[in-house]
Amino acid sequence: MHFLSFTPILLLQLTNLPVLHAAKWTYTGQEGQQYWSKHYPYCGGSFQSPIDIESELLRFDPTLGPVEVQNYDLSSDEQLTLGNNGHSVQLSLPHKMYISSLPHRYTAAQLHLHWGSTSKPAGSEHLVNSQQYAAELHVVHFNSDKYPNMSMAVDKSDGLAVLGVLIEVGEFNPAFEHFLKFINDVKYSDQRVQIPGFNIRALLPVRLDEYFRYDGSLTTPPCYPSVLWTVFRNHVTISHKQFLALATTLYSSHTQDSTAVPLNSNFRKPQPADSRVVLVSFKEGRGLHGTLTVTSPLMRKRIIQQLLVGDLADLEDEGLYQLLPSGPEQLRAGKKNDLKDKQSESLAKYKQQTLNPSLRKKSQTNRSVGKFGLAEDTLSYVSLEQRVFHQLKQSHSEDQLVQALRDVVFPELNLKSYLGCRSDLALPTIKNILRGRPTDEAFELDHSLTKAFMGQGKTSTVIKKSVPTTNYGRPSPAAPRKPYSQGYPHPWLLPMEWED
Repeated sequence: MHFLSFTPILLLQLTNLPVLHAAKWTYTGQEGQQYWSKHYPYCGGSFQSPIDIESELLRFDPTLGPVEVQNYDLSSDEQLTLGNNGHSVQLSLPHKMYISSLPHRYTAAQLHLHWGSTSKPAGSEHLVNSQQYAAELHVVHFNSDKYPNMSMAVDKSDGLAVLGVLIEVGEFNPAFEHFLKFINDVKYSDQRVQIPGFNIRALLPVRLDEYFRYDGSLTTPPCYPSVLWTVFRNHVTISHKQFLALATTLYSSHTQDSTAVPLNSNFRKPQPADSRVVLVSFKEGRGLHGTLTVTSPLMRKRIIQQLLVGDLADLEDEGLYQLLPSGPEQLRAGKKNDLKDKQSESLAKYKQQTLNPSLRKKSQTNRSVGKFGLAEDTLSYVSLEQRVFHQLKQSHSEDQLVQALRDVVFPELNLKSYLGCRSDLALPTIKNILRGRPTDEAFELDHSLTKAFMGQGKTSTVIKKSVPTTNYGRPSPAAPRKPYSQGYPHPWLLPMEWED
């Protein structure tokens, strides 16, 4: 998903970012995606997109209704700007278009595409059970209830909502032709052309009630984790000729450049799940047998509240066991010794300091927990990055910026996402919640949880495999993992129920 736009106000925003955000980036080569975090530290951080939407990540949420879009049918009298920003072809959208089915009003800003090449047609960013599609459309919206424009919203944790449409090569698509027929006019970077409006709704699948939803990020630098993703289950098609127009017409170089650089294969590789789950609005279909339903938000808030204000030493006796899940999954006998080893390792790691004390200061933009355990404040990623960078600079540790930001941001994002039912509650977040409590009391809770889990033994529900960690004890950004298998020491923090 592209953050770049052609609006002067967004260009102004770019000039106000730290100097390290002025770097050129590409998808391959010396400025390719494996090096993005060098200049854009959030690209190596938490809750990144895209992801591989695997069956084991899916959780059915019966509260998810159809996506409702308003004023998508534009008149041909309305002029839209089609442009080449060097990374994609992008179409500006009028602010009268918006999504009305989310808690806030999300107003449309632009749409753009990601695609493959003639030699490798697969170019979608999101994968579904490891299947990559030919291309992907992103319709980008910003939270207009809270922010005046895209520039102000892009670095806020509740700033953006993006509709993702998977595209396969097949039948000719007349809706896409409304802008693809003008693609020759924007062959080179920074070229733009005015085109007549059309029905943007026709670019989306017929059914808007079947989709995947999760918390994620921009898929291009600066990779802020500010996006509520909605990826539709059903794909649309474009013809082979239409795909070739995308894959062969455009260049990422400027007209005056001596070498013309083709613009294709402009997709980011899948990122780690980072304790996230993917909510689905549908139950039936291949890969959905046995899909878990999400626990009620009330239960999740209750768990947070107990961690925040409960007597941790008494949790084992008074409330822990009723929170432990029960289910049909059996722990295999061969796994028990491995489990004990992992639990001992977890307890040992817990005793260690997980973050430089100079970075553990609470930021005014960070999470504050209200009466019901809600994460109330919005994170501002630009200010957070500047603050952390300043602290690291004082200690001459600037090279630790990516990991330090991940350590600071992950618990905040995980808590918000957990309360919204789109994540499991991870151990780093628990540590963050318990920070400031007496160490022996917090350690006793960890010990109680381990004992309770071992007492469950044969009736434990599906649980997590241990996650490779960094020096700070956080999930490694380079370590994709299967998140639901035996080995997680605290299953009560993953309160899911089997759906018949």
